[in-house]
Amino acid sequence: MVEVKRVVKLVTEQKIIDKPAVEQGFPMRGWSIKIYLIDENGQEQPATLFEKAVYKLHPSFKNPIHTVKSPPFKIQEEGWGEFDMEIVLTAVERGGDHTIPHDLNFQDERYEAKHVVVFKNPKPALLQVLRESGPVPGDENGLKKRGKADDDALKKRKRGGQNVDMEKLAEGLQKLQEEDLLQVVQMVHDNKTAETYTKNDVEQGEFHVDLYTLPDHLVKMLWDFTAARVEV
Repeated sequence: MVEVKRVVKLVTEQKIIDKPAVEQGFPMRGWSIKIYLIDENGQEQPATLFEKAVYKLHPSFKNPIHTVKSPPFKIQEEGWGEFDMEIVLTAVERGGDHTIPHDLNFQDERYEAKHVVVFKNPKPALLQVLRESGPVPGDENGLKKRGKADDDALKKRKRGGQNVDMEKLAEGLQKLQEEDLLQVVQMVHDNKTAETYTKNDVEQGEFHVDLYTLPDHLVKMLWDFTAARVEV
């Protein structure tokens, strides 16, 4: 199993505001939360790894569910009480939902909280996005981060450079029988280039390949091979 971990940072700011108190002894406060990624160098980065954040607030709020669809996924609210909430982060490229807890408190005007999010067996498209914020398994073996020009080229291929739908190819490969998968592994080994990312996990009995790092002719070979055996 391939696991890629990323650190998410929540930045909370709060202050007393000039509004009548709803509960005696508890002044009204305005508060906000922003979400960032922390890269391998400890630097703050936009959380473009996620396509939306869903804040699940205390049920006493008129609208306790807030959905924000662009970084830094800022929510801004008012209230008098502290409470625990859940934030559901939905990753791009069908990377699934990741729920993190958050303690909204009024001890400091600004505070930060960090959480580790784990992506298990991310698909090739998600791996590409994950590389923007840090290394992924296999990078230490020589696979380099791509520049914008390389990313644009990959996107063009995804749109159909060889009339191959990379998402469907990935799904089709997962449907193959074991004997067919052995042929796929051999095809990859025989035709890969220096830019191809592969990882052979002997202990788990798994073979991983980033389809977006394969040369065009090999992508077409894999598509024809897979399409002849399963529905794609």
